Amino acid sequence: MSVLEAILLGIVQGVFMFVPVSSTSHLALTQQVLIDRGSALPPPDSPELILFDLVVHAGTMVSVVVVLRRSLAKLIAGAWADLRSRLAGTADRRNRYLRLIGLGALSTVTTGVLGLVIRETGTEVFAAPSIIAVNLTITGAILWWTDLAGPRPRGLDDLTPMIAVGIGLAQAIALLPGISRSGLTIAAALALGLRRRWAAEYSFFIAIPTILAGSLVQAWLVAREGEPLLVDGIAFATGFVTAAIVGIGALALVLSLLYRARFRIFSIYVWALAAAVAAGWVTAS
Repeated sequence: MSVLEAILLGIVQGVFMFVPVSSTSHLALTQQVLIDRGSALPPPDSPELILFDLVVHAGTMVSVVVVLRRSLAKLIAGAWADLRSRLAGTADRRNRYLRLIGLGALSTVTTGVLGLVIRETGTEVFAAPSIIAVNLTITGAILWWTDLAGPRPRGLDDLTPMIAVGIGLAQAIALLPGISRSGLTIAAALALGLRRRWAAEYSFFIAIPTILAGSLVQAWLVAREGEPLLVDGIAFATGFVTAAIVGIGALALVLSLLYRARFRIFSIYVWALAAAVAAGWVTAS
């Protein structure tokens, strides 16, 4: 993988990780186009390219930390204060921030358990162009619905274990090609009653441990294979940094559009892509 290819793939990941149109499909599509044009990239389903995909996903975690730094700082400081109060025996019974971290962990574990089931089952059956086109069409409908959803009643204090599990399940389902992780988790949070701001922030909050865990697992699997990597460290670093920088702008844009209920523009794009995949004009797997 050349540096220019790493930059291109980092840009694709940085944009489409947050623009709710399925970053996995766009990464695979871009990689396939490069291979078709004579690139020496390994196949998109090879362990090292899957690891590269997870590394650029990890780069977008930096984007989340930068854009949502105030909320994350408040969460960490609040959790630390809750823990100190608990140890001192003066804790608020709600332990608001510790409870929120616990619920985030519950969502992440739910994703991990179902994700392992999906991994063992194999996603090849879901990678047929016709199925990807259907999934993209569903993603478009979900995004359109998020604009139509009226005011929701729940704040963070109203988040329950069942809601956390529901959002975790949505995040796991988004492992299927053509389903947007951010789009589906935000829609699930809205459907379960969370207000728009908290639906978005919770979705991106649980992305951090989920992506980190996935990256570590894939790195272990690649190391276990013991085969020489066709993607070098410079390419990994370049993709990571590019995805992080581009992702900052993309996430800020997506949050602005979500808060103003303007996700329908993404629906139109996803439906056009679904039609192109169904017609065989592009290969998204």
